Amino acid sequence: MSEGPKTYDASAIVVLEGLEAVRKRPGMYIGSVGERGLQHLVFEAAERALEEILGGTASRVEITLTADGGVRVADDGAGVAVEHAGHAGPGDGPPLEDRLTVVCCGVRRADRRSLFGGSFGLGLAVVNALSGRLTAEVRRDGARWVLEYEQGVAVAPPVHAGPADGTGTAITFRPDAEIFETLEFSFDALAERLRELAFLNRDLDITFTDDRDPVAPRAVRFRFPGGPRDHVAEPTAATPLHPEVIGFESEYAAMGGTVEVALRWCDSGEERVASYANSRPTTGGGTHELGFRDGLAAAVTEYAREQQLRTPSGSDLTPTGLGAGLTAVVSVKLDDPEFEGSTRDRLGNEPVRACVAEAVREHLGAWLRADPARATAVLTRLATAARP
Repeated sequence: MSEGPKTYDASAIVVLEGLEAVRKRPGMYIGSVGERGLQHLVFEAAERALEEILGGTASRVEITLTADGGVRVADDGAGVAVEHAGHAGPGDGPPLEDRLTVVCCGVRRADRRSLFGGSFGLGLAVVNALSGRLTAEVRRDGARWVLEYEQGVAVAPPVHAGPADGTGTAITFRPDAEIFETLEFSFDALAERLRELAFLNRDLDITFTDDRDPVAPRAVRFRFPGGPRDHVAEPTAATPLHPEVIGFESEYAAMGGTVEVALRWCDSGEERVASYANSRPTTGGGTHELGFRDGLAAAVTEYAREQQLRTPSGSDLTPTGLGAGLTAVVSVKLDDPEFEGSTRDRLGNEPVRACVAEAVREHLGAWLRADPARATAVLTRLATAARP
């Protein structure tokens, strides 16, 4: 005989809080327990340190894949306050103990100064919860403090480990083998994203090292004082139609943020346009990318008509023709970014479109008028590509 119907009431509800909830449902916090989740942990650990550089309280960040399979993120900032040391004050933000044990503690709302546009922002507590072991080292006020955790639980109170030269914070963690399907970090995937962050934020100075293979260690430094211009200027197989990169940055109150664009045309038929919102890749496009294309078409068509390079009755250059041979980076940084879709890869802020279009039309138009010979070479190539 079958048993009677089971009842479901409040007694069947299990309430998970804090780090217990993170360990029970890690995918809700980092997306997966595979390689993508591992990469997420690295950026959760690095976010505070990288933003210290942007805030002017640190100058560099060193990220290392250690020989034992862990990750170390170290900065030369002021050193996060340690409450046990008695120097956590109102201006310091939450002490390190709270940051490591309270989800979202010390995490501020995404705005134009944030690096990840809200794509991370859960804080060090998630890293701690999903690590088999985590060690935090703080150098501050002439003293060195060490905090140790296992699976998110403190092994002991913070330990004063002697005097220290300089200041800074280092977080070293090893992902928990009980949680993750793989413990192998991809150097190339991490390097690509770190490089991307560095060219989108010219103040960043990141050293990324892989010490896992003692025979062939790797180290790269990412620092691009020219910002997106440096990225567009990188050598390619195609020959540029103009040697200099067209680049500009403008602020618009109407969209509550800034727009930065770098572009150059080459003699190829390939289009490479990458767009970002608050340093987050927007592979689905959005209002900033639409505005870029609006401004591109307006500037080129207006100049062509002024110079009578097209008949008055001629149709405007097509978006396909304008993109032929174009390499461009379109980056907006907003106080209140709005992302669309479940993957949040498309920007939805409507005022952004008109502001980006205006910036591109104004600056590209000025560039075209500054050198008629150079402009004619570009337009001739575009007109050729636009023909059916």
